Amino acid sequence: MGVIIMNKYVAFLRAINVGGHPITMDRLCEFFEELGFSNVETFIASGNVIFETKEKNTASLEKKISTHLEKSLGYAVDTFLRTPQEVAEIENRSPFKAEKKDDAVYVAFLHVPLNAAGKSALMAVKNRLNDFAVTGSEIYWLRLNKDDSIFLKSSLEKILKISTTVRNLNTVRKIVEKVP
Repeated sequence: MGVIIMNKYVAFLRAINVGGHPITMDRLCEFFEELGFSNVETFIASGNVIFETKEKNTASLEKKISTHLEKSLGYAVDTFLRTPQEVAEIENRSPFKAEKKDDAVYVAFLHVPLNAAGKSALMAVKNRLNDFAVTGSEIYWLRLNKDDSIFLKSSLEKILKISTTVRNLNTVRKIVEKVP
């Protein structure tokens, strides 16, 4: 009998513990375990789940998780999967650094690379306090003043017309440190 190779993933979930949708991390782990995943753990209460599975098709896994969470929670929870190696690459290739206390770097996770129309829409909102870079299926956002956001009137999703979830680069860095 052959050895079963387990694949490790980090799930970045949209709409967890925001907008009046509270969920405990223990319950979130249970939902992943119900799908047959192993070594499930959460990281920070913002919808970051680390797990293992023998499955390899990330698009299929994303759909499976999203469908199960929507059925269980009663609202859509888009899921963005990355391997630990991909998460490390995302952290390493950030073109931005937060230099001052009020600066922050964020990463927006996408399902597929941003198309030309999306890039054009994103760059149209770029200004002296908000800079963007697009690399693969991620958008890096340098925000130079936490109190002045271009997204107070319109969300990144509305600007791009696609689903995304955003994490602070510090969170991504901590996940890299946690997951070998």
